[in-house]
Amino acid sequence: MAQTPSNMVALGTAAPDFKLVDVASGNLYHLKGTNTKKATLIMFICNHCPYVKHVLDELVRIGKEYIPKGINVIAISSNDSSKYPEDGPEQMKALTLEKDFSFPYLLDEMQEVARAYEAACTPDFYIYDSDLKLVYRGQLDSSRPKNDIPVTGKDIRKALEDILEGRALDNNQVPSIGCNIKWK
Repeated sequence: MAQTPSNMVALGTAAPDFKLVDVASGNLYHLKGTNTKKATLIMFICNHCPYVKHVLDELVRIGKEYIPKGINVIAISSNDSSKYPEDGPEQMKALTLEKDFSFPYLLDEMQEVARAYEAACTPDFYIYDSDLKLVYRGQLDSSRPKNDIPVTGKDIRKALEDILEGRALDNNQVPSIGCNIKWK
């Protein structure tokens, strides 16, 4: 289990646009074609990574809690599914149904979106404001597989609550840690 930290992209960076297929619905999802609402949480995840498996139930809870509050939540898998078949589109769709995702799970087959976002690991998190400017990048919380810290989503939840309440976000943000993205 390799530990790869996320890249700490400069705050204020504009969200790169993308058009990707949602594996559950088969529909094309266009970032700039959606209502950005109050904020957008973009999560680079995959099916097989133990770091993602460790926090997956919390990601589902965050989606169900924050989407009704006006937060867009989007999951993207960019792993090379030819080398990691568990991260293929059919397996992604099965996971969305099993875990009852309330957010789209998009396939970045060409890995262009992960490169545009400078995503490095799974899970990797980015929060953009209503103008799609980066306001948070970093960890979900301090929990990792085998460290005995409970999964709470504390860091992401704090950032989302600050946005909803109109408070400035703390710029002191901790990188996420996870498996490296499996590049082609």
